[in-house]
Amino acid sequence: MINIALPKGRLGEKIYELLSKTGFCCEEFSKDSRKLIFSDKNSGVSYFWVKPSDVSVYVELGAADIGVAGKDIIDEFSPDVYELADLRMGKCSMCIAAKEDFTDDMSVPLRVATKFTHIAEKYFSKTGRDIEIIKLNGSIELAPVLGISDVIVDIVETGTTLKENNLKVISEILKISARLIVNKSAYKFKNEQIENICRKLQEAINDID
Repeated sequence: MINIALPKGRLGEKIYELLSKTGFCCEEFSKDSRKLIFSDKNSGVSYFWVKPSDVSVYVELGAADIGVAGKDIIDEFSPDVYELADLRMGKCSMCIAAKEDFTDDMSVPLRVATKFTHIAEKYFSKTGRDIEIIKLNGSIELAPVLGISDVIVDIVETGTTLKENNLKVISEILKISARLIVNKSAYKFKNEQIENICRKLQEAINDID
């Protein structure tokens, strides 16, 4: 069996639909079920539904052979896994944003609100800018509006939330999309099966494009 960790939500459902069409279906699968594990002996796969930010953990520890994780998660947590393919889905960007009237005072550390602390630290260390990280887990846009940070580092998809809170993108840090990742040991011992799944999934995505 090949164990596959999929992120809960629309992205995971879309990935499953593509895999199902390429021969890796699971008859007992239902997105409305409260079950978290679905297996199918005929297709030789078992699917796990997990929180998007936890996919890389399941793959790194070997509970899942392969999984689908966003580039943001991979760069933030640096899991010890192989990144097999860019699935070109779930596209967005990691950006720095601030209030419309923001000006950077280089004489003091820049206050940066984010839940992606490692990505922010790596980016600003390369620029040489002194920063103070303010760790938040949600509603990051509030931080500069309420004056607790100068800028934010967050995922931007359409930019609508930023505009509604009078914020603007200052700089893009990285492009984000869904990536197929694999456990290093599984890639060695189940290489043929994993490469087959990867190839068929990419072919299905190419057909969409």
